[in-house]
Amino acid sequence: MTLPLCVLIATGGTIAMKVDPMHKAPLPALSGQDLLASVPGLSDIARLEVIDLCNKPSDHMGPDDWATLSSVVDAALAREDVAGVIVSHGTDTLEEAAWFLDLTLATDKPVVLVGAQRNASSPDFDGPRNLRDAARVCLAPDAHGRGVMVGMNNQVHAAREVTKTHTSDVEAFKSGDFGLLASVDEDRVVFSRSPLRRQHVLLRGGTLPLVEIVAMYGGASGALLRATVAQGARGIVVQALGFGNVNVAVFEAIEWAIGQGVAVVVSTRVPNGRVLPVYGFVGGGSTLKAAGAVFADNLSPQKARILLMLALQDHLDAASLQALFDR
Repeated sequence: MTLPLCVLIATGGTIAMKVDPMHKAPLPALSGQDLLASVPGLSDIARLEVIDLCNKPSDHMGPDDWATLSSVVDAALAREDVAGVIVSHGTDTLEEAAWFLDLTLATDKPVVLVGAQRNASSPDFDGPRNLRDAARVCLAPDAHGRGVMVGMNNQVHAAREVTKTHTSDVEAFKSGDFGLLASVDEDRVVFSRSPLRRQHVLLRGGTLPLVEIVAMYGGASGALLRATVAQGARGIVVQALGFGNVNVAVFEAIEWAIGQGVAVVVSTRVPNGRVLPVYGFVGGGSTLKAAGAVFADNLSPQKARILLMLALQDHLDAASLQALFDR
C-alpha cells in the first residue's frame, strides 16, 4: 500500500541547529532531509517530500518571510497528492508564523508547525519526536478543518491561542484558558475540541504595512509611540495594562497618533482574557475607545499586530477593524 504524502517545509530554528565547535554554541546546520533522517520509523508513517525554504533562527523571521512561507504552503496544499504540510520552525516566533498562516491560508488540509527546544547536539534532542508527531497529526482523520496547528511535546495547539510560555522546557507551549486541541498518544491522535474563531484575510502581495508594538508600563512617557508614527508606521499595537488601560501621557500620544491617521489597536500584557473598554479615567479603556482606538479582544500584542498588518492592506476604518478583531 502506498503511504500518504506530506510536504515538510524547513525554515530553520533550534530544530535545525547543532553546536558549532568553533563558536561553541548552536548554529544552523541541518537541512530538511537531515531532519527526516533523524526520525526513527517516519518512513512507516508517511512519504515525505522536503522543501528547504531557509535555515535561520525564527528571531530573524518577519512578515516578508511569513508571506513567502504562506505562498509555498498554499502551493503544496493545492496538489491533490499532498495530504498535509509540516513546517519546521524556530520556537521564538513559532506562534506568530502559525497565526499568519492560519489567517492567510484557505484550506481544510492539516498544516502543522513544529520546532524543538533542544538542539540536535543535545542528548535529549526533542526534534525527532516532534516531527514524528507532526506527521501523525497531518494524517489523523480528525485533523481536517482545524486550521493551522502547533505540535510540540505530544500536544497539539490552535494557532490563535498558542503561545510560548517557557524559555527552555520541552512543554513550552500553552493555550491559556482554552487548552489543547489534541493529544498525540501512542495509538492515535485524540482531538478534544475545534477552534471556532477562525477567519481568512486575503494576502494581496507586496510589502505589508508597517505596524509596531509599543509597551505601556508604569511611568511610560508616550515618546516611543510618537517616534513610531514619525518612522512611518501605519498601525500601532499598544501592549496596555489589565483590561486595556494606559496612563495620561500614553493616552495623549494615542489620541495624537489616531489624529495622524494611524490605526491604534489596544492589547494587554496580561496572558489571559479579553481587553474591554471598561474604565472611565483618562487612559482607561472607555476613553481609548472614544478616542478611536480598536480593541484586540483576546489576541496577544504579537498576534494583534499580524491581524492589523493584514487588515491595513485594505485601508479599513476603525469600525471595520473592530469588527475584524471581534470575530
